[in-house]
Amino acid sequence: MSPPDDVVDAAMGRALGLAAAAQEWGDTPIGAVVLGPDGAVLAEAANEREKRGDPTAHAEVLALRAAAGVHGDGWRLTGATLVVTLEPCTMCAGASVLARVERVVYGADDPKAGAAGSLWDVVRDRRLNHRPQVTGGVRAEESATLLRAFFRRKRGL
Repeated sequence: MSPPDDVVDAAMGRALGLAAAAQEWGDTPIGAVVLGPDGAVLAEAANEREKRGDPTAHAEVLALRAAAGVHGDGWRLTGATLVVTLEPCTMCAGASVLARVERVVYGADDPKAGAAGSLWDVVRDRRLNHRPQVTGGVRAEESATLLRAFFRRKRGL
């Protein structure tokens, strides 16, 4: 069973705070929180691609890795909810499927690279052996505003 909406909303608030912090080291402001079945925070992370010089250091991947270390079921995040500020890309969507996450909750849609329904739909692909529930649009405007402001500054607009 997934955590209640108020717990998910609070987790999105945490993810937004992490996303804002990622800008400090020059990363795209994306944050992720993994909740256990009881709603407890298992792990959280912000994008660290620039910080680590690692193309796979997306917030979702870092949070899923950390959550796997504390969840108690090895790499299987059975019953877990991934809360992320931006719709996951193909890598992150695939990671959530492979980790057996029960639910993916995201803020803003990503029409250029989203893999939870916008451009692709990796998380609900019937050919795969696991399909998380997906909820999009949670605090979407806050996420989108953060991203737009970051890219305006980056482009000098």
